[in-house]
Amino acid sequence: MTGFAATLRTETASDWQAAITHRFVDEIFAGTLQDQHLRPYLVQDYQFCDAFVALLGAAIASADQFAARVRLSQFAAMVTSTENTYFQRCFDLLGVPDADRISPPLAPVTRQFQQLMQEAAATRHYASALAVLCVAEGLYLEWAGQPDRPLPQSGFQHAEWITLHANDFFRDFVGWLRSELDRMGTGISPAEQDEARQFFHRAVALERAFFDAVYTGALDPRA
Repeated sequence: MTGFAATLRTETASDWQAAITHRFVDEIFAGTLQDQHLRPYLVQDYQFCDAFVALLGAAIASADQFAARVRLSQFAAMVTSTENTYFQRCFDLLGVPDADRISPPLAPVTRQFQQLMQEAAATRHYASALAVLCVAEGLYLEWAGQPDRPLPQSGFQHAEWITLHANDFFRDFVGWLRSELDRMGTGISPAEQDEARQFFHRAVALERAFFDAVYTGALDPRA
């Protein structure tokens, strides 16, 4: 693969590979991920949704083509419907109270990821928004979209988190995101390329750190 997106993926190969082959991934596929780990993971992950949708909004606003705005809007509709419903069903299953669904104490890595998305949105640069989106969605596609691994039979909380990130709609969207980042990478200034690169690198490091935090207790600040 060539292009700006592939170049950034290569530059972050160590953290990227560590994330997509993480213990978390192995356990969710095996159906052995314990509720004590899944619960804080989902509670903290849900706190990204607001900043993530705002980032999608910034990408829609800064996109240079109407067709791009349509694709991003379609994806935003999925995040705010199907994915949001998954979270709520899991919260019911795991007994998460309303306070922890709406405004739980935030783990440091959660705050850092929220800040990253807010900073990328605030640039009003389409390429920087795309860089973060390519990580947030592309990394999840790579760990979830492993055709040689069967879905777990342990319950929807494991299997659906995989299938939400491994289906034709999602796969096609990630491919489009990467092609958009490639397209923008050829036309923006070196300074804007560097800005997008920094956001991409930071996002990959935070994805790995978030998975690591599942097992250190860092995702549950009250523990």
